[in-house]
Amino acid sequence: MTIKINSVEALNEAKKAYADRVAMRLGSTEPVGKIRKHVLICGGTGCTSSGSAALRAALESELAAKGIADEIKIVTTGCFGLCALGPIMIVYPEGTFYSMVKPADIAEIVESHLIGGKVVERLEAKENGRSLTSLNDMTFYKKQRRVALHNCGVVDPENITEYIARDGYQAIAKVLTSMTREEVVQCMLDSGLRGRGGAGFPTGLKWKFAMGSTGKKYVACNADEGDPGAFMDRSVLEGDPHSLIEAMAIAAYAIGADEGYVYVRAEYPIAIKRLQKAIDEAREAGLLGDNVLGTGFKYDMSIRLGAGAFVCGEETALMTSIEGNRGEPRPRPPFPAVKGLFGKPTVLNNVETYANIPQIILNGPAWFTGMGTEKSKGTKVFALGGKITNTGLVEVPMGTTLREVIEEIGGGIPNGKKFKAAQTGGPSGGCIPAHLIDTPIDYDNLLSIGSMMGSGGLIVMDEDNCMVDIAKFFLEFTVDESCGKCTPCRIGTRRLLEILDKIIEGKGELADLDRLEELSNYIKSASLCGLGQTAPNPVLSTLRYFRDEYIAHIVDKKCPAGVCKKLVQFKIIQDKCFGCGVCAKKCPVGAIERTDYIAPGKKLAAFAIDAQKCVKCGACIDTCKFKAIIKE
Repeated sequence: MTIKINSVEALNEAKKAYADRVAMRLGSTEPVGKIRKHVLICGGTGCTSSGSAALRAALESELAAKGIADEIKIVTTGCFGLCALGPIMIVYPEGTFYSMVKPADIAEIVESHLIGGKVVERLEAKENGRSLTSLNDMTFYKKQRRVALHNCGVVDPENITEYIARDGYQAIAKVLTSMTREEVVQCMLDSGLRGRGGAGFPTGLKWKFAMGSTGKKYVACNADEGDPGAFMDRSVLEGDPHSLIEAMAIAAYAIGADEGYVYVRAEYPIAIKRLQKAIDEAREAGLLGDNVLGTGFKYDMSIRLGAGAFVCGEETALMTSIEGNRGEPRPRPPFPAVKGLFGKPTVLNNVETYANIPQIILNGPAWFTGMGTEKSKGTKVFALGGKITNTGLVEVPMGTTLREVIEEIGGGIPNGKKFKAAQTGGPSGGCIPAHLIDTPIDYDNLLSIGSMMGSGGLIVMDEDNCMVDIAKFFLEFTVDESCGKCTPCRIGTRRLLEILDKIIEGKGELADLDRLEELSNYIKSASLCGLGQTAPNPVLSTLRYFRDEYIAHIVDKKCPAGVCKKLVQFKIIQDKCFGCGVCAKKCPVGAIERTDYIAPGKKLAAFAIDAQKCVKCGACIDTCKFKAIIKE
C-alpha cells in the first residue's frame, strides 16, 4: 500500500484515518465494517520455526472455505515474548490466548470460536493448570513494562499504517517542527538513557559530542547482536522496524547528519526482510528522503549485512566492516563521535537504545526517569534462556531484582532443581550466584558483583551446571571470535583456555588458579577493544563465587555437577539393579556386563560398568527406570 505524507498535517490526518486498524487490539469492541475479529499470529523467528506460517496458511484456507474471510482480519506480528509457548495466536476483541497451535487445530478454532463464539479451552494457554483468558492474565507479563517492545506483538510490522495508527512518526514530527537540535540532545541527557548494547554510556552525551563536531556526519545502528542466547534487537527489528527508522532520523536531526546505516547480521533473514520493507515504505511515504514531512530536513538510510563476527559488535570494528574492510577494532581515542564511519563524526547506538527514543520524545524525559533507579533509568529488555520455565523475551524496569525475573516472570527452575547462577552480559559478562539473587538489576549493581548488563542476554543455570565448564564455554566462544589484532586477546585468551582444559581433564594444580587470575587481569588491562577487555569476566566471576568447584576439580579430581567427563565415573548400585539388561543393550561400547551378584529380593544377577571401556555418554542413566545408575 503506497501512501504519501508530505506534511505534519498529513501525518495527523493519516493517524486518524488509520486508528481503527489497531483499535480492536487496544480494547475497542466495535467492528470495523465487516471485520468483527482480529486474529494475531506471532511471526517472530521463534514461532516461525515452530510453524506459524503454516498456521496462517491453514487459517486463510479455512476462513475462505467457510465464507467468512472478509469478517476476520489476520495479522502476522512480531514476538510476544513467550517463545516456549509458540506458535501463539491471539483472538481480539476478547483477547483469547491460544498457545502451541497446530494447523490441524484451525478447523476447530474457526468453527467453535470464530463462528460459534465458544473458546476452544484445550488450546488456551495454561499457567499452573489454570487457563489464561488473555496475555495480561499471565504472571509472565504482570511485572513487565514494555517501552522498547510496546509495538511488538501488537502491530503488523510490514504495514506502515499500523505504526502510524500507534503514534508512529509523531516523535520526528515534534522534533522537526518544535525542537532545536540542542533541545533534542538535552532531552536525551535529561532522560538518563544509557546505551543498551554494552557498557551503558549515556546516549545524550554521545549525541552532544557528535553535535559539536563539524562537516559530514553519520548515524549508525548496531544490530549485530552476537551474544549467545540474545535476541532482543532481532525481535524489535522483526516486530517494530519503523521505530528504529524514526529514532535514527531523530538522531540524525540532532547531530546534523543526513545519512544512516543499520549493520545487521545476515543470520537474521526475517529481521532484514521486514526492516528493508519498512525503509521502502517510509521512503515512498515521504518519511525518508530529501524533504521529510515537508520541513526541508534531509535524511535517508540503508542496511549493511554482517557475516556474523562477534567482534563486529564493537563500535569501531562495526564501522570498519561497513566501510568494506575486515572487521577489526581501531584504537580510541579518537572516538566515533569525532572520527567514526568513513573518518567522519558518527553516532552509533544499538537497536534497543533507539527503540526507546520516540517514546521519550513523545512522553518527555520525566516520564522515562520515573522508571528505573537513580543511575539507570527506564527499562531493560532481557532474553531469558537456559534452565528456566518461561524462556523468552521480557522487558522490566531497571532495578527489578534477579529473583523477580527468574521466579516470578520466568516461572522458576523446572523439574524441582535449585537455582545456581545466572549469566548476564553474554561472553563479556559474569556469573551471579544464588546468594545474590535479590540484587536489583542495573548497570552499577551488576558491575559491582563482577558481571555487566551487556546487551541483555540472561542465561539461567541450575545445580546440574558445572561452573568451570560454563567459564570454558564462554571462553571458547571469545577465543573463536577474537579478530587476532592484539596480542593480549589473541594469545592470552588461548592460554586461559588451555589452563581451564587442564583443570577439567583432572590435570590441574592449585597454582593454576593464581595463573588464571593473573593472566585474566593482564588481558583486561592490555587488550585493544571491549572483546578482549571483557573476555576474562566469566573466568574471574566463577573463580570469585565458585572457587570450591575449581578446587574440587584440582584436589579431589571430581566434578561436583557430574559434567566434566574426565572426572566422572558411572556406577551401578547393584542392590537397586533388577538385572533387566536394558542399560547393557543401550551401551554403545559394550561397557556394561552382567555379574554373579543377585541383590536381595531380586531374581536376576545385577550388572556392572567397566570404567575402562565407559565413554560416559549417559545413555545408561537415561535408560534405567529403576534409578540404579549414578554419576560420582
